[in-house]
Amino acid sequence: MLLAQLPVKKYFVLLAIFSFMLGCNSAGVQQSAKSIQVAGTHSKPARFFAGADLSYVNEMEDCGATYRVNGVTTDPYQAFADAGANLVRVRLWHNPTWTEYSDFADVKKTIRKAKQNNQTVLLDFHYSDTWADPEKQFVPAAWEHMVDDTPALAQALAQYTTDVLEKLQAENLLPDMVQVGNETNAEVLQLEAHMKHGEIDWQRNAALLNSGLAAVAEFNQNNNTYIERVLHIAQPENALWWFDDAAQAGITDFEIIGLSYYAKWSTYKLDSIGEAIRALRTAFNKDVLVVETSYPWTMQNFDQANNVLDATSLQQGYPATAEGQKKYMMDLAKQIMYAGGIGIAYWEPAWVSTPCKTLWGTGSHWENAVFFDSGNNNEALPALSFYTDIMALFKQD
Repeated sequence: MLLAQLPVKKYFVLLAIFSFMLGCNSAGVQQSAKSIQVAGTHSKPARFFAGADLSYVNEMEDCGATYRVNGVTTDPYQAFADAGANLVRVRLWHNPTWTEYSDFADVKKTIRKAKQNNQTVLLDFHYSDTWADPEKQFVPAAWEHMVDDTPALAQALAQYTTDVLEKLQAENLLPDMVQVGNETNAEVLQLEAHMKHGEIDWQRNAALLNSGLAAVAEFNQNNNTYIERVLHIAQPENALWWFDDAAQAGITDFEIIGLSYYAKWSTYKLDSIGEAIRALRTAFNKDVLVVETSYPWTMQNFDQANNVLDATSLQQGYPATAEGQKKYMMDLAKQIMYAGGIGIAYWEPAWVSTPCKTLWGTGSHWENAVFFDSGNNNEALPALSFYTDIMALFKQD
């Protein structure tokens, strides 16, 4: 449900609240990114994560990709760990029959690598056989017969969540955080043929999301563990109304608000993100973690697959260069940190160009936004050092 699709009265009430909390008018929302001066009171958090979603890495290596740092071929997981990344995010699909990746076996490989490098693990349950995002929240095929039986569907979701955690625990691969759904702007677990946007059935939505949250809580209680729970919404302008509606529907028992922030699709420019994070922290008393973001380092395409981030993704003051990409990441991370946000994770910084196919083409749709130069044997770009630099800043008194 997009903000513009809200009922008129609710739209203006929430817009007024968010504008007040952000301390800006509607024109302020559209301000351009300049050299960042972090506004407002600095409230550096007690912890900070600088991470990467590395869900594509296993597939990229199977497709023949190699990665180099300073001219030396390097294990990609080790490259991020050595660069200072302290969190690895990985997606899990239910039964992706169309691919050999992002299933349970593949996810275990990624978690094992992250654990070996002493990194925090964020496990992202999509609760779908394919991509779940604001446009698509397709119920797994195995659960389609229950789609209109909310109690049964909620039980299936909870049992699946528990089963995954128990299996991971048996191999000492428990995640530190769990996302209950991915970019759940729309109502979750819908039939593909009848996917709806706009108004959410909050009684159903709350029952389903709360079943996943409760499953993690019960697992924690039964196993003396502390896996933090994340609810994830795409774009900060959608987060206030969504979490307000969610709270009214009884979705309150979780620890972290997860955000996707892509300037290309957001009404909030980089220099206003800190205020959005402050607003969310104040309104809901939750930690805020940006679990997805990105920025292009070039407009060049190295394969046949069209790139998602084109010239419309560029922000004033941040050219599509290796240096521009790193500057963008540093400025964004500072905005998050000084607003009290607990971290940032870059989406798929290792999805380099290979001969392998996606659902939409051959190659990568993201190689112009990764941290490796596909035109130079996947040599590491300056953005890889952003992790060390931002964590050094965090550790300063």
